[in-house]
Amino acid sequence: MASRKAALATAGSAAARLLALELGMSVTVNYSRDAARAEALVKELRDTWESRRFDETGLHPPSFHAIQADLSQQTEVIRLADEAAAASGNRLDVIISNVGWTRMRNFSDLDDGVNEEDWDRCFSVNVKSQLWLFHAGRKWLEERNSREEGAAAFVSTASIACSKPSGSSLPYAVTKAARIHLVKSLAVIAAPAIRVNCISPGVLLADWELSFAPERLEAVKEQNRLKRFAAVDDVAQQVKVSVTSRTVTGQNAIIDAGLSL
Repeated sequence: MASRKAALATAGSAAARLLALELGMSVTVNYSRDAARAEALVKELRDTWESRRFDETGLHPPSFHAIQADLSQQTEVIRLADEAAAASGNRLDVIISNVGWTRMRNFSDLDDGVNEEDWDRCFSVNVKSQLWLFHAGRKWLEERNSREEGAAAFVSTASIACSKPSGSSLPYAVTKAARIHLVKSLAVIAAPAIRVNCISPGVLLADWELSFAPERLEAVKEQNRLKRFAAVDDVAQQVKVSVTSRTVTGQNAIIDAGLSL
């Protein structure tokens, strides 16, 4: 019996659900600190899959795992990729990288935007971790492409702050912009074996945004051309497009309900 496609998803429960439950992949989720939340997601995926009565694919059932790793450390990233591949039968077909970091600052106040620690941390997590993760997973993705041309995919999540100067801090916006150029560069370097794409959400009503004051959220909503927020599921569906396409690479998909127009 053949093994299933396998994915590694960092810091993205919606993407993990889509990969597992819509695309039928084995999924490893990465977490930094919240083990309970990661294990709850793994249990949810297992329970949901086991509740299905039929599976006509003829493949082994998917496996689901949670692995702790600090993606700001290169050695941890390498360990994560190797352990994720091993947990899924020595294969990785897809890597989804949602990890990011920022510290709330006044974007318009230059004096508040020159903290060196913020810049270093943002660059390590928002840019360098992407390079490390791609490099660590490259051998698995290239092997995947050798079995099915165009199937290997690396998808990174940036932010609307990359194209519209704004956001939680100046270093966050600048490093997210750098992330997109890194994605484009990796798409050139990795072609034709691996497709590399990016997704840039605007304000979503996820845990991070729901910590904002209601009046701030309402102000952002009024700036959106569609007068509503993009949804987490919108981003997940774009992940699906990036994973299942065979010809899209080096692209940045903006999902922001028209905020950047």
